[in-house]
Amino acid sequence: MNLKQASCAVTRARGGVLSGAPSGAQQPGKMTPVWFLGTGPAPTPATRYVPLREFRQGLDELGYVDGRDVVIETRWADGRIDQLPALAAELVGLRVDILVGVGAVVARAAKSATTTIPVVMAVVIDPVNLVAERPGGNLTGLTTFDPQGARKKLELLKEVVPGLARVALLGDQALRDTMGHEEQARALGLQPQSLKIAGASPDLRGVFQAMERERADALLVLELPATVAHRRRIAELAAQQQLPTLFAGALSDAGGLLGYGTRVTKAARRLAVYVDRIVKGAQPADLPFEVVVRPELIVNLKTAQEIGVTIPPEVLKRADRVIQ
Repeated sequence: MNLKQASCAVTRARGGVLSGAPSGAQQPGKMTPVWFLGTGPAPTPATRYVPLREFRQGLDELGYVDGRDVVIETRWADGRIDQLPALAAELVGLRVDILVGVGAVVARAAKSATTTIPVVMAVVIDPVNLVAERPGGNLTGLTTFDPQGARKKLELLKEVVPGLARVALLGDQALRDTMGHEEQARALGLQPQSLKIAGASPDLRGVFQAMERERADALLVLELPATVAHRRRIAELAAQQQLPTLFAGALSDAGGLLGYGTRVTKAARRLAVYVDRIVKGAQPADLPFEVVVRPELIVNLKTAQEIGVTIPPEVLKRADRVIQ
């Protein structure tokens, strides 16, 4: 079996291959328990978790009412990724029909906890390996993975940072790889420096000291749990070192110089479509992963001025959004 077969026919779509309609298959009075498992702290009104909000909105658009058709409960790891397997196992022990979440670490924790309960995920990595670990299993969902994404981000940094030679790659210790960024950096003649953080209180100053020692010319921040949680502090420390940064599209609110990529929120709302199909009787193994690739380029001119970088006119022309 090759990887394409193992992926259960991962499907590329712009705008989606699945369509949803208000659920007419729900039995009167029957509610479907849906648990949303998250990596960060429990959101408050002041710190909304956008993917969860988008998922709820997607269900609303399909005619579901929380408390009537579904019961949406949540569990949060509070930044402690190592706690996810225990949290997933706890949920499996409860009355749960479907597990939902965002991120590969959540997906792997849920898959390890159950082989029978449907798991619906939005991930930023290639889902082929996730599915290949157990083809025909209980995992499905969406991905914003772009095979050319790593190269495009590095090429963008080369455009903006004259003489770029050394690029730091900041990721999460919980993940096994840097999603091909090291290989692509070397292919473009760059020297990568891979750094990883973990936990609720990572040593970010130590990480930036390591970048300074290696004389990094720019920082590429990967869209992973720990970097998402600490994005604003990462951008702040980078600005102090006058280090140009490129964040994934979903992290463009951090205050970094550049943002590029597909926001995971583009996929989060469509998680509801998969839940709807499963509620109506579909099996996860019969629902191919949908690939949502709609990259956006964000340029922060305020940050550019602060760190003394001039954005080339050609890059500004391509920008989907410019922050003044």
